[in-house]
Amino acid sequence: MKNEMKSGEGLLKNRPYVMLLTSQLVSNLGDWLYFLALLTLIGLRWNATPWQITLTTLCMLLPTLLGGPLAGLLADRVERKRLMIISDLARMILILGLVFVTELWQVYLLLIVKSSFDVIFSPAKNGKIKEIVPHHQLDQAVSYSAIIEQGSKIVGPALGGMLSSAFGLSSSFIINSVAFLISAIALIGVPTKSKLTPASVQEQEQGTEGLAKKAEGSQRGGFRREVSAGLKIIAGIPLIFFGLLTLAASMLVLQIADSQIVVLFRGIPGISEDLLGWCITGSGVGTFLAVAINRILSKWSPLTKMSFGGMLVGLMFAGAGLLTLQGALGTIGTGLMLTMFLLAGLGAGLTFIPFQVTLQQRTPEAMTGRVFGTVSSVTSAAAVIGPLCGGYLVTMFGPEPAYILSGGLMTLLGLALLLFRKPIIERDQAALQTAGLQEDSFTSAAMN
Repeated sequence: MKNEMKSGEGLLKNRPYVMLLTSQLVSNLGDWLYFLALLTLIGLRWNATPWQITLTTLCMLLPTLLGGPLAGLLADRVERKRLMIISDLARMILILGLVFVTELWQVYLLLIVKSSFDVIFSPAKNGKIKEIVPHHQLDQAVSYSAIIEQGSKIVGPALGGMLSSAFGLSSSFIINSVAFLISAIALIGVPTKSKLTPASVQEQEQGTEGLAKKAEGSQRGGFRREVSAGLKIIAGIPLIFFGLLTLAASMLVLQIADSQIVVLFRGIPGISEDLLGWCITGSGVGTFLAVAINRILSKWSPLTKMSFGGMLVGLMFAGAGLLTLQGALGTIGTGLMLTMFLLAGLGAGLTFIPFQVTLQQRTPEAMTGRVFGTVSSVTSAAAVIGPLCGGYLVTMFGPEPAYILSGGLMTLLGLALLLFRKPIIERDQAALQTAGLQEDSFTSAAMN
């Protein structure tokens, strides 16, 4: 534990990383300010239909789904700092445009373009972390990033609601626009790759030479092969491949649950209107707590943590479906529902964080953009399919069976991953040896 604390303190002395973290902090907070204001604008002021609200969500997700691998290729070919700054400045202008919209089609257009720059920013940021953070501190670096991401989901909506009430919806859009400007300014303090010391570059490449050479070989042969190189890297690392499968399934179940939570809650007799907001907040708190739990369980392999995380997500949502079948909740039932959503958020964090750490540690720096771009496309596909599956299941069987069925299947997948983790890790070790990699402390821990 003392070594982890020293590692964390040393990481916070890494000025380029701190500036990158500052950029993420202001942009993440701004995003949640703008998102809540956007839903209020189109849903309450403009009385948008459910399909129009769904289309709004799709406008934000489709660029990630379709453009992830291409954005990843760009992040591996162009200086990542430059890409992030351009993306921030473009999003600053686009978000400011929401102040002047008068029709839904204008919102759709701005969201599509804005989300396209979101796609460019994400793999570039993850690749830059790989450049500026030493290999042995990647676990801490991903954890700090997750704290900011989850903390902004808790603080952002509350802050956005206060600002909208006090100064109007336009204030949220303006503040978000300013946040992107501050993010771009913070990124000026992050060095370009050419200014990194040779020692730091060498440390990032240590342990990934075999995969890097294999990846470079797969890049020759044209644009299509280069774009698909990220998928080939993922398929060649069993630990990442099965981790991504679990992450995508968890994302699918979470989207099914999130898209139908209003339908589930409104069927509970005498339900408090505040319970929905408290459950969503509890889920965010649970994911936030997963950062600390992940450190406590540092001796567990990533697959073990992801297995238990997936099972926890499934069990809690299935339990929420069963609980609502009982009718009125009462004080005990309300407390139990809140606890279930908090634990579901904890399970989601135990799935997401170990996967992100594994992805950073095992991906060659030269391929980081394409790998993260491919992962973004897969998770975005789950985010798009989830609400559609949720709508179908609720229409056919009702909200309670939909929660029980999707949660039960997620539990079974997590259990299967737990039971077969040793064969998966053995295949992963074989892949390491084939690629000519040396076993390090991370791969040794994966065997536990």
